[in-house]
Amino acid sequence: MTDSLLQQRLDRQRFANGYELVNGVAMHEENGERFQIPHVVLKKHVNVGHFVELRIDSPRFSVHEDAPLKCTCPTCNGEASKPILRHDHPATLVKLPDQQVPSRGWGEDFWVQIVEREGNYFAAHVDNPLYEARLHGLQERDVIVFHADHILAIHPTHREELVLGMDANDLKTLATWLASQRP
Repeated sequence: MTDSLLQQRLDRQRFANGYELVNGVAMHEENGERFQIPHVVLKKHVNVGHFVELRIDSPRFSVHEDAPLKCTCPTCNGEASKPILRHDHPATLVKLPDQQVPSRGWGEDFWVQIVEREGNYFAAHVDNPLYEARLHGLQERDVIVFHADHILAIHPTHREELVLGMDANDLKTLATWLASQRP
């Protein structure tokens, strides 16, 4: 079986300074309930035009000398060895003020808008001005390729559309998963 064109593009995709897309599934497995990601049934229905959140990070960089040795991750409330910068919404949905944040080599969560899908592979436009662009080279409006495992979140504006597109089996799977998420 031959690789899809998007899979081939993902295999060739490189970022400067050792930056890589973070695998959300692996992060969830490492951190359990402290690091939630969308269920596979939701990712199954993500398509062109939808906004999803990704993370880019590099093991090459660590906390700067003036920063605490450990910090708390705002997403999972767990201990982190370095902060993760975060964008709450895509820039096309919420007007973002210009922000001057110095590059520090931190990871960064950001939103993309999907422009193409082939199975579990996606191409999307970056939809945030990235603080660490000087280090990883990824700019707002660049096209990035990723796998469904990289998806950390699906923007809430798509919830109704995703559910309405599901068949009975997918709805049952989603309902069972949602029930299991209650404390």
